[in-house]
Amino acid sequence: MDYGSRDIDTDRLADAPAEPARADAAPSVSSARPATEGDASCHAGRDQMRAAAAKAGQSETLDRYARDYPVGPHDQPQSMCPAFGSLRVGLRMRRTATVLSGSACCVYGLTFTSHFYGARRTVGYVPFNSETLVTGKLFEDIREAVHQLADPALYDAIVVTNLCVPTASGVPLRLLPKSIDGVRIIGIDVPGFGVPTHAEAKDILAGAMLAYARGEAEQGPVAAPRQPRTDRPSVALLGEMFPADPMVIGRLLEPMGLAAGPVVPTREWRELYAALDCTVAAAIHPFYTASIREFEAAGRTVVGSAPVGVDGTAAWLKAVGEAAEVPAERIAATQNAILPAIRGALAGSPIKGRITLSGYEGSELLVARLLVESGADLRYVGTACPRTAWSDPDREWLEAKGVHVKFRASLEDDLAAFAEFAPDLAIGTTPVVQKAKQSGTPALYFTNLISARPLMGPAGAGSLAEVVNGAIASKPRFDRMLAFFDGVGSGHTSGIWEDVPPAPKKPKIRADVKIGVKSKTASYDAGMGDA
Repeated sequence: MDYGSRDIDTDRLADAPAEPARADAAPSVSSARPATEGDASCHAGRDQMRAAAAKAGQSETLDRYARDYPVGPHDQPQSMCPAFGSLRVGLRMRRTATVLSGSACCVYGLTFTSHFYGARRTVGYVPFNSETLVTGKLFEDIREAVHQLADPALYDAIVVTNLCVPTASGVPLRLLPKSIDGVRIIGIDVPGFGVPTHAEAKDILAGAMLAYARGEAEQGPVAAPRQPRTDRPSVALLGEMFPADPMVIGRLLEPMGLAAGPVVPTREWRELYAALDCTVAAAIHPFYTASIREFEAAGRTVVGSAPVGVDGTAAWLKAVGEAAEVPAERIAATQNAILPAIRGALAGSPIKGRITLSGYEGSELLVARLLVESGADLRYVGTACPRTAWSDPDREWLEAKGVHVKFRASLEDDLAAFAEFAPDLAIGTTPVVQKAKQSGTPALYFTNLISARPLMGPAGAGSLAEVVNGAIASKPRFDRMLAFFDGVGSGHTSGIWEDVPPAPKKPKIRADVKIGVKSKTASYDAGMGDA
């Protein structure tokens, strides 16, 4: 990777060359087939939205998403709006502006959720109505907005995201300029009817940025990373993780003469160049299909799994070392130096109890491995993400331990596992936790209480035991609460009442009334009630 000596924060970059027009692309917005009212709306079903998107020329994008993020024989799992994932990636990057194009209710929900998760960044919005959508004026409004926003003193890139209705209507973000005054323009479509989960939407934006950055690096010198560069070969890390984990991974790699590279999604544009400059890319979260494609196009080897537990760390160090052409004796020496500490941490923090695990972050199989090595009786792990070649090492290890692994797990799958295995602790999404606690079973929310902890190396080995064992030990408290509130708050006793609500009365039918037959005193028709 040829790094230039300029500082990207102050210098204006030269405009990138315009994107060559595709042979089958519409030469202008006005010449493309206009959307017609009824083609796409917030109230249309998924099939209608897909059909409208196909008519509007979006088949290529949707087909690529279907290949990258397959849903399998069943429908996609329940998830929040997938655009939240790509939105969060953009909002976490320095000098990056984010613009949404979609229905106002969707934009409100996405911005609310993003600020709830601590974004504290402005989200741009280009509104539309039936007229601007049908006539193509919406695209003109988006183009005007990015021109007004593209200030190289403030931004390295502007991310424009089409939500469901603009995607289904064929708003062609590919026709936006590639750059304006040196500010890169990244246009992506993230429709709820084409992207299964918000976790995979992170990959859509990360992959688009990596593709752009790779093109820049191929053309000539690029800006150097903010952090000083190491002279050791680096390992880029794919997937959001606990902030301490990349540092732990760096210490694990150091004895092999390797260094931990940037984490993708990155926090700054220039880190994309450093990520592509790696020797090996580690798919810590194995569903980053588009990003992996860019690393492979750059000639980088990609390895799956992560250094979790004893077996996971040993296998991962071996895979990374071999990919980086580290001598076998050096890999073995690194394993021998590190694994005893992990083994000791696991032995000092055992977990006892039956557990079911589910989530939608992409790290579920890694957490499952750590639970098993900690001594937990793990029966089921469900993930909303798809099975990929880079998740196979974790899947094979878990299945060999008797754990049922479910990819693209739905809420019904998770609840069925909870009912079948009757765990001492359920770790899962909000509705799974709710169901478990209602039945008197301790439960932990995966995203906030489990995945937001260190998992890698010796630091991760004992990180789960305290919270998991503490939750399992709370079972008597649940039993007391169930006994105290038995019969209250369900059925006819639900709600707020000043007095004890009476039990519902059964309807009375007079003896001289026969169903469907007229009598001397009254008539009664089935389904209509008393005459």
